[in-house]
Amino acid sequence: METRTDDFYPTRLERPAAPITRMDPIIHSQGKDRTNGPLSEAELAMYERDGFLVFNNFLDKETIRRFQDDLEAYENDDSILRSEGTITETGKQEIRSVFGIHELSSRFDKLTRNPEILGMVHQLLGSDAYIHQSRINFKPGFHGKGFDWHSDFETWHAEDGMPRMRAVSFSIALTDNTPFNGPLMLIPGSHKTFIPCVGRTPEDNYQSSLKKQELGVPSDKDLKRMADQHGIKAPTGPAGSLIIFECNTLHASNANMSPWPRSNLFFVYNSIENQLTEPFCGNKLRPDFLGNRTNTSALAPVAKDGLQRTG
Repeated sequence: METRTDDFYPTRLERPAAPITRMDPIIHSQGKDRTNGPLSEAELAMYERDGFLVFNNFLDKETIRRFQDDLEAYENDDSILRSEGTITETGKQEIRSVFGIHELSSRFDKLTRNPEILGMVHQLLGSDAYIHQSRINFKPGFHGKGFDWHSDFETWHAEDGMPRMRAVSFSIALTDNTPFNGPLMLIPGSHKTFIPCVGRTPEDNYQSSLKKQELGVPSDKDLKRMADQHGIKAPTGPAGSLIIFECNTLHASNANMSPWPRSNLFFVYNSIENQLTEPFCGNKLRPDFLGNRTNTSALAPVAKDGLQRTG
């Protein structure tokens, strides 16, 4: 496959290549736009340094309880289980992820349009944004499988044609995140370096990669170097906590061997100025629930409608 002239972050290569220093801003807003929003200058500086921010108790208990009720209903809904956007654990009929959740749930759709959240997004991306991808992740007690180390941008760039690093992920815990139930792990500072990955991407790779990712995973050597240089953080906190992380931040999570489940809401904002092109891996387009190409207009904020932030 020939390298495209508009590909600033080549990956899925035949042989290992050197890491690439990030070519895009980390915070895209400037001047008054940078300071005009919910995030303080100290928080913006931390995001710029580490590639993520953590807010414990972002949503109140009653709001989280309603989302937990939704989650239980999805687990017991055969139509959800059979949906193309539902990923099950390997060899089991246990749900791992339900994608496109903002189109299934009006409550979740309103959360993605929360004025305070959109204010943060605008500060970080420097523009209006749309939902690139959304899902609920399930990690039940005792049996919940982990997620391998990866940069989301590497996958979205290779398999969805996301051209530049101008997207941000929001993860809201529906259950307590403890050191024992497979919390999200991140390598602070890793967002400043793009690590090309090796391996040709087969068609419909997502059908297996969403169960266990084997392509788009940095080598052990590259991961060790990044972790030795920057360390690893695993934020914990009660249900309702929020983690915001930059699209190129390396992250993973261990299997959940504790009795306590770990589930979260996950939604990705992409700048309207960073619309998807043809996949850089050369394959056909993935389904819209993985890389949205249909509803890409700027999101308009809506009233909180019972979605309350604590504090």
